[in-house]
Amino acid sequence: MVMIGLLGAAAIATNAVVWPVRRRDDVHIGAVASRTAATEFAGRHGIERAYDTYEALLADPGVDLVYNALPPSMHAEWTIAALRAGKHVLCEKPFTMSAAEATRVVAAAAETGRRVVEAFHDHYHPLSAWIRSTVESGALGRIHRAEAVFTGSNPFAPGTLRHEPALGGGALMDLGCYPVHWLRSLFPGPPAVVRAEATAVNPAGADLRMEAELAFEGGVTATVRADMVEGVPVRSALALEAERGRLLVENIVFPSSGHSIHLELDGVPRVSTVAGRTTYDHQLEAVLDALRTGEPMPTEGDDPIANMALIDAIYTAAGFDRPWA
Repeated sequence: MVMIGLLGAAAIATNAVVWPVRRRDDVHIGAVASRTAATEFAGRHGIERAYDTYEALLADPGVDLVYNALPPSMHAEWTIAALRAGKHVLCEKPFTMSAAEATRVVAAAAETGRRVVEAFHDHYHPLSAWIRSTVESGALGRIHRAEAVFTGSNPFAPGTLRHEPALGGGALMDLGCYPVHWLRSLFPGPPAVVRAEATAVNPAGADLRMEAELAFEGGVTATVRADMVEGVPVRSALALEAERGRLLVENIVFPSSGHSIHLELDGVPRVSTVAGRTTYDHQLEAVLDALRTGEPMPTEGDDPIANMALIDAIYTAAGFDRPWA
C-alpha cells in the first residue's frame, strides 16, 4: 500500500489526489501539511494526520509519495527537501520557476534515488495518447502548422498565486505550460522562439495574455497562446494543419468533461471521442505503476527541465525580466 502525503492543502489536491485515491484500494492518503489549513482539510477528507509544518510531513516515516501542491515559487525547495527525506514526489506544474531550478530538482532525484514527476495529468489520458500516436503514425502526412491554446478567465486579485509573478503566476506559467508541453511531446526540439508578446499585463507585472511563435525541427511552425483575461472563455485546444488534412482537438486538459476530435483526411471529415476516466485517475495509475515497475515516466527526468527552458525562452523573447526565476 502506497502512502501519500499532501504538501499543501490547495484546492487542486482534492481533484488531483483525494478523489482518485478514493477510487483505488492500493493507495492511501496518510497525512497533509499546511501552515494554516491542515486540520480542517484533514477532517473534511478523513486524513488521519495533519501537520502545521512541511518539515513534519517529510519526517513522517509512513509517507512514501509526496504530492507537492505548493505555489511554484516553493516547488524546488520543498521537492528537493522531500527527495532528501527519502520520498518520491509528484509535483504540480509548472515544475519550478525556471529551467535552472528544474535542473537542481532533477539532480536531487538522481542523487537520492527517488522519483520526481511533473503532474501533467492530461498527458496520461487516452486522448493525449491518441493525439501522439496519430502524429507519430504519419497518417496526417507532413505537418506544417500547429496552434496550441489554453484560455480561462481569472479576474485580477492582488496577492493571489495566479497574479503574482514572484509566486509563479502569469498566463504562460499557469495555463501556457500545458500547450507548451503538448507541442514538445509531438515535435522534436528544442524549438526556436521566433517571437513572443504579452498583450495584457496586470498591475503586479504578470502576463495575462501571452502569444509565442515557435519553429520546430523539420519545418513545423507553431503558435502557443495562453489567456486569462477576465471574461475569456475556457478552452484548451490543439489544431494541426498537415499534408493530408487537418486535426482539431477540443478540451485536452479535462476530456472527461466532454471533448471532441475533428479529423479531416483526404477531404473526408470525421468526428470522434476517446473513452477514458478523469485525467487525474489516469495520472495516479501511471505514477503507481511506475513506482512498482521502475519504468521511467514521460514527465520526469529531462522533460520538466526542457519544458521550463522553453517557458524561460518565451518570457525572454517577450521582454520579461524575472529576477525571482
